[in-house]
Amino acid sequence: MKPIKVGLLGIGTVGAGTFNVLKRNQEEITRRAGRSIEIAMVADLDVERARALTNGECEVVSDANLVVSHPDIDIVIELIGGYGIARDLVMKAIANGKHVVTANKALLALHGNEIFAAAQEKGVIVAFEAAVAGGIPIIKALREGLTANRIQWIAGIINGTTNFILSEMRDKGLDFDTVLKEAQRLGYAEADPTFDIEGVDAAHKATLMAAIAFGIPVQFAKAHVEGITKLEATDIRYAEQLGYRIKLLGITKRTPNGIELRVHPTLIPAKRLIANVEGAMNAVLVHGDAVGATLYYGKGAGAEPTASAVIADLVDIARLATADPGHRVPHLAFQPDAMADTPILPMSEITTSYYLRMHVADILGVLAAVTRILADSNISIDAMLQKEPAEGETQTDIVMLTHQTQEKLVDAAIARIEALPTVIGSVTRIRLEELD
Repeated sequence: MKPIKVGLLGIGTVGAGTFNVLKRNQEEITRRAGRSIEIAMVADLDVERARALTNGECEVVSDANLVVSHPDIDIVIELIGGYGIARDLVMKAIANGKHVVTANKALLALHGNEIFAAAQEKGVIVAFEAAVAGGIPIIKALREGLTANRIQWIAGIINGTTNFILSEMRDKGLDFDTVLKEAQRLGYAEADPTFDIEGVDAAHKATLMAAIAFGIPVQFAKAHVEGITKLEATDIRYAEQLGYRIKLLGITKRTPNGIELRVHPTLIPAKRLIANVEGAMNAVLVHGDAVGATLYYGKGAGAEPTASAVIADLVDIARLATADPGHRVPHLAFQPDAMADTPILPMSEITTSYYLRMHVADILGVLAAVTRILADSNISIDAMLQKEPAEGETQTDIVMLTHQTQEKLVDAAIARIEALPTVIGSVTRIRLEELD
């Protein structure tokens, strides 16, 4: 059987990793796919560098349009990133009847509905295992492995940069800015780390997982996105004292009123396996009604881990390319005409538990005033920590953990607490998930 010809758009870190792993494991991959898979063309603006990386083993061009329109190319791998030129090239590849593999979570989170509809109409596959959690096969698990389940919720550490920063802050007691600089020096964080530290990257990935888990359209604009830039080492220490660790989680849940879709720092009990995922590693916890909780752990980024996912998609397409399009696994797990219009809940309507820290004057009656406000708001306290002020100090911290309650009730209670003359500055609020 003739080889499948692949065109690679962008031969940066992941592109080079894909080329090298495909070449190194060619025999094994061919045995699995049933036919050989060859990168026949590479498009990259730095043509000389691309030729050096590919050792002259394939055609190298500077114009990606030559790849997506070439009649001999069966599959296009898009590794350019962003959602400008990448979107145009993916849509052209689909229009030309080519299958697409992409690691571009931002592109799919913003334009996935359009891209999947075009692919469905043209009868081609858009595969994106590498777009979420690098080398962890979470997309395949959600789309296929857990297909018997009614998925209840997903909670994932899906950004290695922020997990590295939080691990270092906890282990070394350092502040955010100091650890960020170290993460940049070590190459874990980009020169402009905004998408990572503000939670946007994790929200792109959570949006895709929510669509697959619940059979809803991709709706990134409705996700709540909150990063780690405002986290203080003080709160990480208090969380530890209370038996919790703070992680940036991407969370999506099925509720009777709609779907929760949110990314934010979260307290997790230290005894949970996912709470002990450290450094730049990723982990995704999925709860299905039949299987219960399943945990997927591994490297969420890097040249070869991500290449592993890209090549897995190539093999899937090699196996399925000749199958009737109607009998393939749907892009978002559910048949396109069976997608649900379940609403994404606004944050005010979500229900969870909370960590509240307030800096207060150390005088009689402060605690009573705070607990009265919480009781009036129907918010019950699960645990409390009151720090003894240092000698000569007239201010102290009060930390409370609440039972589950609605976000809008907590918002209103915080506004009343901050208005108390004995409360200094703003109340720090971090959401808490038991994940049991």
